[in-house]
Amino acid sequence: MNGFDWQACYGALFQHLDSEGLESWSCLLKQQLTKRFDTNPHGDIQRWQQAWQQLPEFANVSADLTSSAVALSSPDCSDANQRQTEAALRGLMPWRKGPFDFFGVAIDTEWRSDWKWDRVSPYLSDLSGRQVLDVGCGSGYHCWRMLGAGAQRVVGIDPGLLFLFQFLSVKRYLSTAPIDLLPVRMEDLPPKLECFDTTFSMGVLYHRRSPLDHLLELKDTLRRGGELVLETLVVDGPEGYSLMPEDRYGQMRNVWFLPSCDTLLRWLDRAGYRNARVVDVTDTTTDEQRSTDWMRFQSLADFLDPEDPDKTIEGYPGPKRATVIAEKP
Repeated sequence: MNGFDWQACYGALFQHLDSEGLESWSCLLKQQLTKRFDTNPHGDIQRWQQAWQQLPEFANVSADLTSSAVALSSPDCSDANQRQTEAALRGLMPWRKGPFDFFGVAIDTEWRSDWKWDRVSPYLSDLSGRQVLDVGCGSGYHCWRMLGAGAQRVVGIDPGLLFLFQFLSVKRYLSTAPIDLLPVRMEDLPPKLECFDTTFSMGVLYHRRSPLDHLLELKDTLRRGGELVLETLVVDGPEGYSLMPEDRYGQMRNVWFLPSCDTLLRWLDRAGYRNARVVDVTDTTTDEQRSTDWMRFQSLADFLDPEDPDKTIEGYPGPKRATVIAEKP
């Protein structure tokens, strides 16, 4: 099997970056992607690429990017190519963020990511015509919803290559859509990019050893006047309080700081943002995150105290997520 043709995959993005005066980022990306795909490829990439390549061709594809499921449809869909579609997509399991619908094949993902979007979207500045960055985007579900909300161009970043091929399963049928998922980390972005109108960071902050550094990195991606949309785990408590788990939180090893909402607002203030406000606080339930036929591993129900589901299995307060919106001066 030939290697993954990343240059064709990202050709339109490279042209866009060059046209925006971001040639240095374009050059850096080419070096990073060469290393990721050519020099030191992931051991499973051939298997994921093969599953992705097995997706059938459809004519007259239309997309719905404004409903709960990111949905593709075609009047030319038959039972045979629907079965082929499902077989290919099952080769890209587990599916964690969604839901998606590929020509009648409904993917019930671990997370009802549409619920998060429904909580966040009413408070966003109009995305029409905006350049948008989604940090830690997973399979890109929210990126597609951002495009559906009118964004001019969307760039998602997440180092997981399985997420990339899940994203490309949609992009395969919407090849000209101005949206890309880069398999890189936040720290792989050039400093002081300052080219995005809106930057999302949803479900990332608590994985960072230094949350203030993450807030500063996010601010560097924004133009002046740009908007940060931050969603993260929080705990109840006064300003100045944050929980640092002894080891795991909800069986996750890489959880560092869960602040109170007032502490989170103070962090944003100290990082130089203005007009930071909490727009939503919601407990995460086993209706929103659960095992499904498309994600058959353990999920939230297995990570909560069976005697007290308001606590994690380690005895910490159960997962509660806050969304904060702030601006870069």
